[in-house]
Amino acid sequence: MCLPSLICTDVKTKQGHSSLSSVSGSAEASSISTSSRLKYASLGVLVFQTTSLVLTMRYSRTLHTEEPLYLASSAVVCAELLKIVACILLVFRDHSFSVRSLNLVLKEEIINRPLLTLKLAIPSGIYTLQNNLLYVALSNLDAATYQVTYQLKILTTALFSVSMLGKRLGIYQWLSLVILMFGIALVQWPTEVSSSTGEKDLTASSQLIGLLAVLVACFSSGFAGVYFEKILKESKQSVWVRNIQLGLFGLVFGFGGVFTYDRERVLENGLFQGYNNVTWSVVALQALGGLVIAAVIKYADNILKGFATSISIILSTLISYFLLDDFDPTSVFFLGAMLVIAATFLYGCERTPAICTSKV
Repeated sequence: MCLPSLICTDVKTKQGHSSLSSVSGSAEASSISTSSRLKYASLGVLVFQTTSLVLTMRYSRTLHTEEPLYLASSAVVCAELLKIVACILLVFRDHSFSVRSLNLVLKEEIINRPLLTLKLAIPSGIYTLQNNLLYVALSNLDAATYQVTYQLKILTTALFSVSMLGKRLGIYQWLSLVILMFGIALVQWPTEVSSSTGEKDLTASSQLIGLLAVLVACFSSGFAGVYFEKILKESKQSVWVRNIQLGLFGLVFGFGGVFTYDRERVLENGLFQGYNNVTWSVVALQALGGLVIAAVIKYADNILKGFATSISIILSTLISYFLLDDFDPTSVFFLGAMLVIAATFLYGCERTPAICTSKV
C-alpha cells in the first residue's frame, strides 16, 4: 500500500521540479527577449540620431545669415551641459524622484570615489581632443575624403576591443569588418562634380595635416570608446551616473577648448553668437547622441555602434539626394550600400559555417 503513495509523491516532486524549471526557463527567455529588444531599440535610435545630426549640422553650418556663424566649441560645451542635466533627471527618476536619494547617489559615486571618477577623465579628455582633431581634418580635407578615412575608427575599435576587453572575433566578424571598409569606401567614393565657385585647391601639406588628424582621431575614438565600455561593464552603478562624471570632465575640457581657440571671438560677440533654433537642434541632438551611445555600449558593444553609424551615413546620403537634391548616386554607391548591409548581417553570424543566425 505504501508503494503507490511513494510513486505518487515522486511523480508530484518531479512535476514540481519540471514546473519550476519551466518557470525559470520562461523567465530567462523573457530576459533575453527584453535584452534583445533594448539592443535593437538603442541601435535604431542611434541610427536616427546620427542621421538627423549629420543633416541638421550640415544645414546649420551652411545656412547664410547676417549673424556670425555659431562657435562649434561652444556648441560642444552646451551639449555636454544638456547631457549632464538629462542624466541627473534620469537618476532622479530611478530613485523615485527623491532629492535626498539623488544627493546621496551623486555624493557617494562622484565625491566619495575620486579615483573611479578620475578614470573617466581619460576618455573625456580624448573625446575633446578627438572633436578638435575632426575640425582640423575638415579644415584641410574635402568631406568625401574625410568621411571615408574616418571610418577607420570601426577597425580601431575592433582592435582595441580584442586587446583591452579580451573579445574573440570569429572569421565572420573579421571578414565583415573588411567588407564594411570596402563598402563605406565605395559609398563615399568622390565623384566628378563640375564647380563654378572657384574653390581653392588643397595643398599637399594641408592634405597631409588633415589625414594625420583623421588617423589620430580614429585611434583616439576607438581607444576612448572601448575604455568607457570597459568601465561601464565593470561597474554596477547606473550608466547615467557614469555619464554625469564623463560630462563634468567634458565641460572642463570643453571650456578649455573655447578659451584656447575662440577666446577673442567670445570676448567680442559672446559665447552664444550666431545661435538660432537650428543651432539648438544640433546641440540637443549631440546631447541625445551621448545618451544613446551609452545605452548602445551597455546593451550591445562599440563595434555594433560603428555599424549603426555606418548605416546612418547611407541614410544621410539618400536623404540628401531625395530631399536636399545635392547628391547624385551612382552604381558605385549602390554597390557600397549592399556591401555595408551584407557586412552588418555577417557580423552577427555564428562561427559555425553550417549555422548562420543573427545574434545582433
